[in-house]
Order: sequence, then structure tokens, then C-alpha cells
Amino acid sequence: MGSNRASTPPDSESPATPPDEDAPLVERIRAGDHSAFEAIVRKYEAPLGSLVRRYVKNDADAKDVTQRAFLRVFERIATFRGEAAFRSWLFRIAIHLALNHLRGRDRFESAELDDLAAFTSSLETGRLVAAELWQKVVARLAELPPKQRLVVELRLFHELSFREIAAVAACSEESAKANYHHGVKRLRSILDLPG
Repeated sequence: MGSNRASTPPDSESPATPPDEDAPLVERIRAGDHSAFEAIVRKYEAPLGSLVRRYVKNDADAKDVTQRAFLRVFERIATFRGEAAFRSWLFRIAIHLALNHLRGRDRFESAELDDLAAFTSSLETGRLVAAELWQKVVARLAELPPKQRLVVELRLFHELSFREIAAVAACSEESAKANYHHGVKRLRSILDLPG
């Protein structure tokens, strides 16, 4: 009778995840194909640079952090397990390097108007109050648990959708939403805002 198998029911516990479009390039890089790495750099240089610049405001520093992210990927490609999409892994590396770059400084970058607008909206407070609290929030983000901090930063400062955040943070979309809401609630509490 052959190999007719019933398909997995739609309400199955493990929903099908789309294949990682970068998997063939990753395998070629692992096999030593430098042109595959160049293809990855060409594909992700602009979006990764844009993401890094949201944290690192100085263009020269942002370019340096972006290059270090690609170097780190090249050096550690053998450790990529493929549990998340390659893009998510790459973005996580870049975000961690950008945050480490900022932590290495004794001062924080000033907020841009777009960042203040997102911040104002998310904390449901007035623009003047938001501008006044901005530096406190930047300093207090470190008090959030790591996953909440990442999700809040990606949502507020990078304006990523919860689906995009889930890919970068290697969690479900529901988990990204929950971490965001708990993080914002905790920030309100830390800053003694009504909430």
C-alpha cells in the first residue's frame, strides 16, 4: 500500500516552521566557500548596519560594530546550531556587540525625536515627561531581565514587529508580547509611573 502517511493535524503541538532561506549559504560557508560568506555580507550589510545604528549613533562606530558582527559570524559559524533562523542569530550577535559597545562608554547617546515619540507612546506619558525620563530609562533598562530588556529595546528603539522580535529573540510571538508588556510594566514601576 506504500508510504501514504497522514499529515500532521493543524492543531499539532509543533507547528511547521518555514525553512531557513540562508541554510544553503551557511552550509557552503562551513565548507570553506568564501563567496557564500560574501553573499551573506551583501545580503545583510544594509539591514544589519541599520539595526546597529539604532543603538550606536556614531556612523564610524556603527560600521565598526557591524563589521565585528560579520567577523564574529565568520569565526563562529561552526557553532551555529540552526535552532533559529540564521538571520536571527546574526541579529542577536550584532545587538549584543552594539550593547557591549555602548556599555563600554561612560555616557549614553542622546535620544532622537523618533525614539522619544515611541517611548512617550509606550509609557503613556507626555512628551516633556518622556524627554525628562529618557536618561533614567536608558540607565534602568539594565535592571530588566535580559529577555525583557531585549524585547523592549527592539520594540521601542528599533520599531520591530512582535513577529520580527520573536525571530531575533528566538522565542514565540506570544512570548515576545508578554516580555514586552512585563518589561514596560516593570519600567513603569522602577520609574514610579502610574500604570
